[in-house]
Amino acid sequence: MRTFLILSGSLLCSTNVLANIEEITIYGHRTGLIGEAISASSGVIGQGEIENRPMLRSAEMLELIPGMAVTQHSGSGKANQYFIRGFNLDHGTDFATSIDGMPINMRSHGHGQGYTDLNFIIPETISTIDYQKGAYGAAQGDFSTAGSAEFNLADNPKHQQLDFTIGEDNYQRVMALGSIGIANGKIIIAGEWQGYDGPWQDINEDVDKKNALVRYVGKAWDGDLSVTAMAYDNSWNSADQIPQRAVEQSIISALGSLDTTVGGSSSRYSLSANWQGQHIKANAYVINYDMDLFSNFSYFLNDPINGDQFQQVDSRTISGGALSYQFADTLADMLIQHTVGVEYRRDDIDQVGLYNTKQRQRLSTVREDAVDEASYSAYWQSQVNLSQALEATFGVRYDYFDADVDSNNSINSGSADDDLVSFKASLNYLFNDNLAGYANWGQSYHSNDARGATIKQDPVTLESADKVDLLVQSNGAELGLRYFDHQRFNLSAALWWLSLDSELLFVGDAGNTEASDASKRYGLELSAYYWLNDALSLDAEASFTHSRLDIDSNDDRIEGAVPVVASTGINWHITQQWQSSLRVRHIGKRILSSDGDKRSEPLTVINGLVSYQQTHWKVGLELLNIFDSTDHDIDYFYTSRLAGEPIEGVEDNHFHPIEPRTLRLNFSLLF
Repeated sequence: MRTFLILSGSLLCSTNVLANIEEITIYGHRTGLIGEAISASSGVIGQGEIENRPMLRSAEMLELIPGMAVTQHSGSGKANQYFIRGFNLDHGTDFATSIDGMPINMRSHGHGQGYTDLNFIIPETISTIDYQKGAYGAAQGDFSTAGSAEFNLADNPKHQQLDFTIGEDNYQRVMALGSIGIANGKIIIAGEWQGYDGPWQDINEDVDKKNALVRYVGKAWDGDLSVTAMAYDNSWNSADQIPQRAVEQSIISALGSLDTTVGGSSSRYSLSANWQGQHIKANAYVINYDMDLFSNFSYFLNDPINGDQFQQVDSRTISGGALSYQFADTLADMLIQHTVGVEYRRDDIDQVGLYNTKQRQRLSTVREDAVDEASYSAYWQSQVNLSQALEATFGVRYDYFDADVDSNNSINSGSADDDLVSFKASLNYLFNDNLAGYANWGQSYHSNDARGATIKQDPVTLESADKVDLLVQSNGAELGLRYFDHQRFNLSAALWWLSLDSELLFVGDAGNTEASDASKRYGLELSAYYWLNDALSLDAEASFTHSRLDIDSNDDRIEGAVPVVASTGINWHITQQWQSSLRVRHIGKRILSSDGDKRSEPLTVINGLVSYQQTHWKVGLELLNIFDSTDHDIDYFYTSRLAGEPIEGVEDNHFHPIEPRTLRLNFSLLF
């Protein structure tokens, strides 16, 4: 058995003679995964790394995944914008996220397919984030085209703590985390409140975010049991993306807004249970979710009188669960480890709607639907030790979806179903104790909005509309190397390729379908971590991607694709009590038009953190956007119309700036 223990950048390792890893515990960075990881691009992020990373928003936890970029184009309460492996994931369409077995991505969502809102997560309650880039494991299902991440809640928090943070623009945060021992287990309780006005010139964000968690962990039925209740409620005003010409004409500043009445509210309440025995793992969950979102991206293009503000509503209950069984046998003296599993999920959507509004008052209904969507999945994965150095993994997965749509326009009501078989295969070769090679291939998919699978008539133009396939398949492959010298240096490299089938997309902002061609992407990812000594460590990550539509045309660029994402950082434990971190994040020029002629400027931002800790207290200082960069968080190129402009509107770059330099002070009591 090999066991690796990593403590926030320092490394301890013990090795015995058995061929297979039984246990791995990581508290800090992703490192010693040789012999355990299925691919070179998979990894584990620990609480130590989350705690010591300067972050503007909690969703930036996902930026700990090499090559992942997280930005924002609207208010603080809205799901973030995600980019990885040449995908503009929008709010999560092709990257699957879950927390303790509960899905986070929302199907047939009011704003966007796969909507991934991480605001309900209290970062201090997370023990690890397990991530896979690509979809090479049979347990990876819907939305995992580009990869997946599982947030694991802590069963044994490092501290009981009371945390206070204040910052510029009236940033306030209070967080409490504690545990109580009871017979056969413990109860973990956490709560968070955050308020924020933001740096915007014309609006006050007035963020009012509240989170709570109550979790029981203990022993039951010869296994480990956890039962978790989570609650989230938030409201906010938004500073949406703005047109470049409005700034150049001095109509507003770069921190200004054209529509000061947009924003929203959202809530998420869940109850889940997980049980794991020697061979069986089971979980079940129920989630109640609501969202009310007001946006305005084109101003007076569609309605010159009232403006183009619109409201998106989503109200649903999600229920489901999973059951898996692990067992082993031998074939010709080769050990084979099998995992079989089944999954079920149902989204009972009472209301998913799109409405024209003015100053948050409804003017008309574009479309309003009730959706009942369910999925049934089964998978089998076998891991074969072909020799002491060579390991092969094979998997197959079957998914069946069915959906019923009840629309306010009966023409668009109906039922749809689809199924898909996905195959996976991987090879893992251990050259020596320090070097491993990987070859991976896998099929995956994302589901499309059920409303797009039954649509017949465009709700605005009343013209006939094309239906979408309910499931869209992808094929991906990867070759990789991972080097780990157990002392100072860790390196991983992956060369990957991914294709996505021809598809149509349902556009939540318009209530209709939009054509999209098949696509191909390939790229190179590099990650390196170097420990100079117990006090000082360096890391660098870079991702290079080539993305194209699979068509014979010069208009083959994929809008929103990011060709380069890179980051680097230095962590310095100045003394046993003092710790500091300095990080640079770079996002390359994003493609904004299909001919590649329009591109954004790159984004580079530098963040820093310094903290001092004693046994029972800790004080920290975060300086975000140290050099007060005015780069853009997001850019889009499309047509909009300001008051007084030609009726056909003006094509322009629309952007959301990164937030100016801001200072935050944190004080924690540790028990």
